[in-house]
Amino acid sequence: MDLVPALHEPLRQPLKSVLGPATAKVMAEHLGLRTVGDLLHHYPRRYEERGQLTHLADLPMDEHVTVVAQVADARLHTFASARAPRGKGQRLEVTITDGSGRLQLVFFGNGVHKPHKELLPGTRAMFAGKVSVFNRRLQLAHPAYELLRGDPEESVETWAGALIPIYPATAKLESWKIGKALQTVLPTAQEAVDPLPESLRRGRGLVPLPEALLKIHRPHTKADIEDARARLKWDEAFVLQVALARRRHADAQLPAVPREPSPDGLLTAFDARLPFTLTEGQQRVSREIFDDLATDHPMHRLLQGEVGSGKTLVALRAMLAVVDAGGQAAMLAPTEVLAQQHHRSIVEMMGELAEGGMLGGAERATKVVLLTGSMGAAARRHALLDLTTGEAGIVIGTHALIEDKVQFHDLGLVVVDEQHRFGVEQRDALRGKGKQPPHLLVMTATPIPRTVAMTVFGDLETSVLDQLPAGRSPIASHVVPAADKPHFLARAWERVREEVGNGHQAYVVCPRIGDEEDDPKKAGKKKSSGAPESPEDAAEKRPPLAVLDVADQLAKGPLQGLRVEVLHGRMHPDDKDAVMRRFAAGETDVLVATTVIEVGVNVPNATVMVIMDADRFGVSQLHQLRGRVGRGSAPGLCLLVSEMPEASAARQRLNAVAATLDGFELSRIDLEQRREGDVLGQAQSGARTSLRMLAVIEDEEIIAEAREEAAAVVAKDPELTNLPALRTALDALLDEEREQYLEKG
Repeated sequence: MDLVPALHEPLRQPLKSVLGPATAKVMAEHLGLRTVGDLLHHYPRRYEERGQLTHLADLPMDEHVTVVAQVADARLHTFASARAPRGKGQRLEVTITDGSGRLQLVFFGNGVHKPHKELLPGTRAMFAGKVSVFNRRLQLAHPAYELLRGDPEESVETWAGALIPIYPATAKLESWKIGKALQTVLPTAQEAVDPLPESLRRGRGLVPLPEALLKIHRPHTKADIEDARARLKWDEAFVLQVALARRRHADAQLPAVPREPSPDGLLTAFDARLPFTLTEGQQRVSREIFDDLATDHPMHRLLQGEVGSGKTLVALRAMLAVVDAGGQAAMLAPTEVLAQQHHRSIVEMMGELAEGGMLGGAERATKVVLLTGSMGAAARRHALLDLTTGEAGIVIGTHALIEDKVQFHDLGLVVVDEQHRFGVEQRDALRGKGKQPPHLLVMTATPIPRTVAMTVFGDLETSVLDQLPAGRSPIASHVVPAADKPHFLARAWERVREEVGNGHQAYVVCPRIGDEEDDPKKAGKKKSSGAPESPEDAAEKRPPLAVLDVADQLAKGPLQGLRVEVLHGRMHPDDKDAVMRRFAAGETDVLVATTVIEVGVNVPNATVMVIMDADRFGVSQLHQLRGRVGRGSAPGLCLLVSEMPEASAARQRLNAVAATLDGFELSRIDLEQRREGDVLGQAQSGARTSLRMLAVIEDEEIIAEAREEAAAVVAKDPELTNLPALRTALDALLDEEREQYLEKG
């Protein structure tokens, strides 16, 4: 059964368009809305009430906003400028108010005439634009606006009902234009096919889908909005959980070779040589993994743990258990630096147990080989031979492991480190190298709230390592406001010198390398409006600070005399490895690097990290980076340098990172700020996020209930033969590529 064609109808067609071709083009390019159904599922972000005004006092910086307010006053100024040297330049300043705050609007040049006539004191209108700061005051430069007149023709028709929907919009298409387009297609909502099984919908007291779509776009009361939201959230949660439940069901049907460690094998010998005892958490998680490995269908487990919680050790013990049972284990790392580091640390931990087939190797030893794209032909040939013969029980590598030439003797376990860095096909190709599907262990140091784990990793069982091993030190974090207080930055470099003077080492992290040609589009574009530039715009428009420039300036300036080296992704792998070895050996004082050091790099003597342009990184990424210091017995220090003004959202983000070391708390903040699109991995799936109404943080209860309902539905009817409408919704929301993405977690 197909969705009614009306909802599949493109918004833009060669012969007849549902909307004007220009509007349809902007919707497709900027909002990803291509069909009538897409537009119906583009929900209002919030609603304005006619009699109630927006809180101007709470406007977010840097964001494109829509506000409803009243004009308090309007003044036209003339000024001299390069373009109008005789004082003929014109600037219109309009102040709007809502009782809670005031906001200035500015218009320049020829753009002043229309608003000067229309925006008279007392006029009410909707305004849309990007919030910026000028002279320490909030302003909107050249906002688009729509007057809210009382005349029956326009306002009553356009904004029927007391509630005005405010849609997620872009600079090229304002909220009210999206609203008008929706009025055009709203009648087709009656034809929407309902994906929820009737018994579930009635049992939970949810309104039918056509009614929910009408109420979300044209509510008459707040109760209408609540009804619609409750229903639409359930749709999203349920369809997503059905996709995951079908995946789990399919995985449970796959065969796998059970892998149980022999009682006095490699694992026992390894545990005996550990110089410390495992934490309770490590013991618990290891038991969960070993139980999974002993079953005859593939393990699918997510291991999440804070930076430094000992995930690698837990993964290594799982790999040794599989080698004990006659299989091989492969660890997939996102970068060569990390693959080399893992190889080095695993060989060190295993000692003579990693010297299988060599003189001096222990009796039960195996070989641990490294496979990366940049290895020489001879070393590569040797490694490939060891894998094919089964001589190597453990292989650690980058995506080079996935190539066709790589053949395993008997692949039993795949460990994926920092899985969010890998595309679907890459993980799939490696899993396809086993004679039967291998067991899968996915590791991440990015703490994931429970609901996100249920949503994004819904086909994986989850284990959490939440204890830090003994001997790890706390990390103090501080924001360094470089523009407001330059002396704070000078003090930061003094702190670095002090740490080095005490025998420690430092990282300086920059967002960019600096050997690429600057993209003229990204480098400070000239402002065309003639408006004076705010400090925030200046900070945003300058290209991000680069490793090569910063390293040079530090070596000649504040860190003169210290041994400064650089590390970035475009260096030759041998050079990268040499730099890391020197830093690990204490031969370098300060390492100026990009985020290649974000995961896995372990130098216990490094105690201080300075992150330049910290506002250019995400919250979780900053938390990851900071985890590189304080890995030894000396306390760690992380300094977040930013030129963004104190009032900006970027600075608030940095303050949040400085205020807590709790990764789960930070991942919640990150999620709330970025919404779920990023979390569901748009970059990897190539699809728009299917979550428009559901917020994975707030709607924990709905997600948990939808998961139960979905599991029951799939257990009864895995192919959804008796639920054609649900099948259709599944195909629409999760096209093949997306379902594949979810399948791999």
